Order: sequence, then C-alpha cells, then structure tokens
Amino acid sequence: MRFLRHVSLLLLAIGTCHVSTAELALEPGEQLAFRVSWGIFFNAGSIEISTRDESTTARSTMVVSTKTATRGVVRRLLRFEAMADSVYDVESGRMLIHTEQSLSSRKKANFALELNYEKRLARFTDFVNPDRTQDVPMPEGLVNDLIMSLIQTRSWDMKPGDKRDINVAFEKDIYELTVYALRYETVETPLGKFRTLVFQPRMEKTPPKGMFKRGSTVQVWIAQDDPRKLPVKFEVEFKFGAGVATLVKHTPAGASATATAATDASAEETENETALD
Repeated sequence: MRFLRHVSLLLLAIGTCHVSTAELALEPGEQLAFRVSWGIFFNAGSIEISTRDESTTARSTMVVSTKTATRGVVRRLLRFEAMADSVYDVESGRMLIHTEQSLSSRKKANFALELNYEKRLARFTDFVNPDRTQDVPMPEGLVNDLIMSLIQTRSWDMKPGDKRDINVAFEKDIYELTVYALRYETVETPLGKFRTLVFQPRMEKTPPKGMFKRGSTVQVWIAQDDPRKLPVKFEVEFKFGAGVATLVKHTPAGASATATAATDASAEETENETALD
C-alpha cells in the first residue's frame, strides 16, 4: 500500500531544521497509535510509534520505533508491514542511524542509513540488494525520517504563513524540504476535538523527485489548544485518493494506562471494519 509505505518513511521526517542541534519532540516511553483509512476502507492500516531510552555512561540516546501495517480487508488485498528504528543523540537531537525492514506483496526491503554529520556523509547499506550500498552526501543541518519530522512540528512555534526548512531521509535519498504552516482547522478524533495548525512539506529548494515529482502531498495537523500539542492527523494525497492517519491513542512518558477514549475507539473500529467486510 503506497500510502503506508510513504508514511512509514515520512512519519519517520518533518522535524529537521537547519541548525546543529534540536530538541526532540518525543520523550522516552511516549507512545502514539494511529488508525489509517484509505478511500472507503475505514480501518485500512495502523501506525504505532514508541520510544525507549538506550543511554549509556558515554552517551544519552533514545530509540524511536515505528510499526506500520495494513489491516482488515486491505491486508487481504495487499499485505504490507514495516518496522523502523531511529537512534537519536538526546543532547544534540541528531538522528545517528535509521534502520528499516519491510515486507509487502511485491517486495522485501532491509536497509540502514548511518549519518556522519562531521563529514556530512551518510552510509546507506542495502542488505537485500548489496549493489545499492553507497555513500550519500548530506546537506547542511539535521536529518530525520519523515514520520519523526512530521511529529517534530509539535515543538515549533509557528503561525499560518510561516515556513521552515528541513532535511528528510527516504531510503538512500535525503530530501531538502520546506514546511509551511497553512491554516488553523478543527479536527475531531477518538481522543476529542482539537483546534489544530496544518503543516505541509514542499520540495522547492531542489527539483522534485519521488512522491513529490508525482504530485503527491503530505499534511499534518498539530493540536494547538492542548498542552501536549499532539499530532492528531496525517494525510498523504495521491492522484488515486488520500490516505489519512488519525490518532487513536496517546501514552505519555511514564504512563502505563490507556485512555478510555482510545479503548472505545478501538471497539468502534472493529465494528466498522466488520460492517465493511
């Protein structure tokens, strides 16, 4: 499923700005879960993001893990599942290494991207197709995967009309994007109603490539009237329709209980999926 593929790369990128350090937008132990809808399919897939502290005496690091998978009817038509880990240096906010494994009805992927900011060089290692292994030049500034970049916007102080440059890693490519704050919009989710600010990354600094060359767009809705500033919705629009990821569960750092609203949302999803089946 192309939407889930792009979101697993994209929801692992919008928070990278052209500075040497940045505050991470997630805390160790924090978790986010999204329900993915696509066209008539209310429960086409899921995205689960979790974090954990893996600090040592020598360095403070945090790992952001993202699990993406199709579900229900869509899974029977097109199987897709992916697992990605991004290791961050907590002090600088730098992503040090990103690894990803995915399996779909059409292909398998397994790769790693190691980032050397001093040399401004990234080592891309493809474990399935070793001939694609190569060194990749890095632009100035930090680099994130797309999902983490989108989530990072929750830490930005912006208003409609503002913009900010970021670098986003897509497998062996690093995209230089500009994120625009578009408008305020009210969004209803299983966790409640939120007044949000809509962000959209665009590829303007270099010739468009990949999904941007094909005319696809990505947007994220960040809650403004909630101290958690949750990323309550993502959307990837293609020529054949849009995929929407809606937040259904948030577990803050240090918490173990799930919100009642999320539990109720899960039951509602099951009922809707059964109806579609």
